[in-house]
Amino acid sequence: TAGIPKALKDGYQRFRNERFPEESERFQQLAAGQTPQTMVISCADSRVDPATIFSAAPGELFVVRNVANLVPPPDPSSGYHGTSAALEFAVTGLKVPNIVVLGHGLCGGVAAAFTAGTPSDSSTYIGPWVALLHDLRDSVLSDARLDSAEARQRALEFANIRQSITNLGRFPFVAERVAGGDLRLHGAWFSIAEGALYWLDDAKDTFSRVE
Repeated sequence: TAGIPKALKDGYQRFRNERFPEESERFQQLAAGQTPQTMVISCADSRVDPATIFSAAPGELFVVRNVANLVPPPDPSSGYHGTSAALEFAVTGLKVPNIVVLGHGLCGGVAAAFTAGTPSDSSTYIGPWVALLHDLRDSVLSDARLDSAEARQRALEFANIRQSITNLGRFPFVAERVAGGDLRLHGAWFSIAEGALYWLDDAKDTFSRVE
């Protein structure tokens, strides 16, 4: 085990010595299969961990993470299959009753959408991925009410969550379960500095802080 980074080894040993003994029975049950009640599609950002935010125990959340918590359109020819594959498994295999698209403040992936495709963009993979946000980005940039970089950033973070929920509903296997009342789609946004969660109110189409 000489090659394992010290921080990871220390964390694993804490898990084995402290958490595993307390939850050994749960892990034995999970060895037989998983039945999570919620799928979370979140950003890969190290500061935004769904299990930490929701104080979730092992087996409670089915999580897929990518840059900027994007749900791509349901086009098999697009080449964006990682998130779609996890989505299909969660919905058709695990039959989760809830899916949450979890965005966050100060998202680097969203920020990259403002520069993707410009001469300063030297990325090989990030630019093409966040190009999925270009239409939303252009809409945000054309909104005169958004008069600061911070306002535009947050507006795009919110718009991205809404668009990802729309894209979720375009997958036939998702639409079928939503129509049957077996699946609900949710949007949420996490403020890192506040440690606060904001939930998308479908009726008002606004994000409100969860108290």
